[in-house]
Amino acid sequence: MTTSNFEPTEPAAVSDEAARLSASARDHLWMHFTRLSSYDNSPVPTIVRGEGAYIYDVEGRRYLDGLAGLFTVQAGHGRRELAEAAAKQAGELAYFPIWSYAHPPAINLAERLADAAPGDLNRVFFTTGGGEAVETAWKLAKQFFKLTGKPLKHKVISRYVAYHGTPQGALSITGIPGAKTMFEPLVPGAHKVPNTNFYRAPIHGDDLKQFGQWAADQIETAIIMEGPESVAAVFLEPVQNSGGCFPPPPGYFQRVREICDKYDVLLVSDETICAFGRLGPMFACDKFDYVPDMIVCAKGMTSGYSPIGACIISDRLAEPYLHGTDYFPHGYTFGGHPVSAAVAMANLDLFEREGLNQRVLDNENAFRTTLEKLNDLPIVGDVRGDGYFYGIELVKDKATKETFDDDESERLLRGFLSKALFDGGLYCRADDRGDPVIQLAPPLICGQAEFDEIEQILRAVLIEGATKI
Repeated sequence: MTTSNFEPTEPAAVSDEAARLSASARDHLWMHFTRLSSYDNSPVPTIVRGEGAYIYDVEGRRYLDGLAGLFTVQAGHGRRELAEAAAKQAGELAYFPIWSYAHPPAINLAERLADAAPGDLNRVFFTTGGGEAVETAWKLAKQFFKLTGKPLKHKVISRYVAYHGTPQGALSITGIPGAKTMFEPLVPGAHKVPNTNFYRAPIHGDDLKQFGQWAADQIETAIIMEGPESVAAVFLEPVQNSGGCFPPPPGYFQRVREICDKYDVLLVSDETICAFGRLGPMFACDKFDYVPDMIVCAKGMTSGYSPIGACIISDRLAEPYLHGTDYFPHGYTFGGHPVSAAVAMANLDLFEREGLNQRVLDNENAFRTTLEKLNDLPIVGDVRGDGYFYGIELVKDKATKETFDDDESERLLRGFLSKALFDGGLYCRADDRGDPVIQLAPPLICGQAEFDEIEQILRAVLIEGATKI
């Protein structure tokens, strides 16, 4: 989508306003996951507008949104029909809780999500985001087993370096030590197993399928070690985000499903990022042919136009709550918010009208092929991912796969790449939770023109970045 009708504000006026906003942000706005000292001597990047696949800062500069905000803006920026859906619903019923009551937007959205989910996942518990949905899934798993005569089942298993959210329970499930240490002690009972990073496979590094079977079998080993009578659930992303977009090897999820069934352990598919077309299908578990017991989702449900999340739950898990006096003592003030639910419905209408799911499936190979052109650079070790969700791992030595040490990674990622990519016109993520990677997840409306622009900016910046170490 072009933005040729955009007229920047007069330079002097823009600069004055930019300076005012930057100073106010430094004094009052606590930015998330941000070193606040980073802006002691530099302006705070301030985004004021979005249109299609592009965002604009306060001084009128344009950037390709290579991360869809935060893996979220599936339908692109500036979709008036979504804003209008929010305004219409706010004019009718701006807020009412779903604590023992219901309203049409929540009812209709729950039905739509249940219809789209695989198997018997027919119950929807709304939250305001993915972390809350992960928290919901763990709490429900614990209570479900207490109600069904297995009260010791409370532990969960997740993967190394995986990110599952910031609430205390979700943070325990998260596998990033640096994100957790300062908040310990956390909720006990969360245990970690190897992820599916084939590029750095510790075993079967020459056979993807065997590596996948080995990685899945580590889940069974962990269940046995902890005691099957104590393990309630396994939390897995279809494509693991943190660490740089690790896809599942062939047969991985089928083996995990088999293991969970064997030991009566629930399989939770954390699709906070992967659902709603990011990998193509509405739910990513369909792409990899497995049916979980719960799906956690958020982000792309509204394309980011209003906050909402959900835990979609199987009939089996809901059954104990359908009779007698037992209930789930859990909820959120803004869960299933009527405005957010109405926006989600309009967003899913847009998906159907514009065929966004099929668009990703039609274009994913072109996105991969375009990014793989970067493999000719010595600093690029691996290009991996699926759909419109990719990570590019950066290495010090391509032949040996030697990574950068902490000081080099700091200088490369935060000292150069993050700013250089943004200055070059690309908003994306340079991250070192695990090995250094650049992550890309553009809006689903993107096509070859945007893929080429991403590759060209990355190429220029990475060539320069290689000289900084």
